[in-house]
Amino acid sequence: MHAMKIEDEIKQPTFKDVYQKAYLNVVFTAGWLQLRQAAAFKEFGVTLPQFNVLRILRGQHPKPSTVNLLIERMLDKTSNASRIVDKLEAKQLVTRTVCPSNRRAVDMRITETGLELLRRMDEPMSQNPPLQNLTAAEAEQLSTLLDKIRD
Repeated sequence: MHAMKIEDEIKQPTFKDVYQKAYLNVVFTAGWLQLRQAAAFKEFGVTLPQFNVLRILRGQHPKPSTVNLLIERMLDKTSNASRIVDKLEAKQLVTRTVCPSNRRAVDMRITETGLELLRRMDEPMSQNPPLQNLTAAEAEQLSTLLDKIRD
């Protein structure tokens, strides 16, 4: 299957310049990737921000995490970390305990159920990775270019 060009995707045949075209392409593609991921997560009953928090907690496991650590590492800086953790706790995917050394801090950990859910989610994502049309060198170049945009 041949990928559609951005011109066709957004029904805009011309652009002010190559910078406008590239900008719109980045924004459109980010949204496209998120929609794709959200659709894949639907059957697991997890949203993209919830998945992101679970992955951060898995990375810390078995050590606990704090809300501040989550906020630092979250992809979507507008997400409400505490509310996401509330929802994950209700689903028994994470636990919260008051930190013994600092009564004002809360330790969060991913549960065995949360780890198992991530293991099940890893499977379909590895079978159909979103950037599979790129070579390793192209993926590396893309990362470098995206980093350069934020410089």
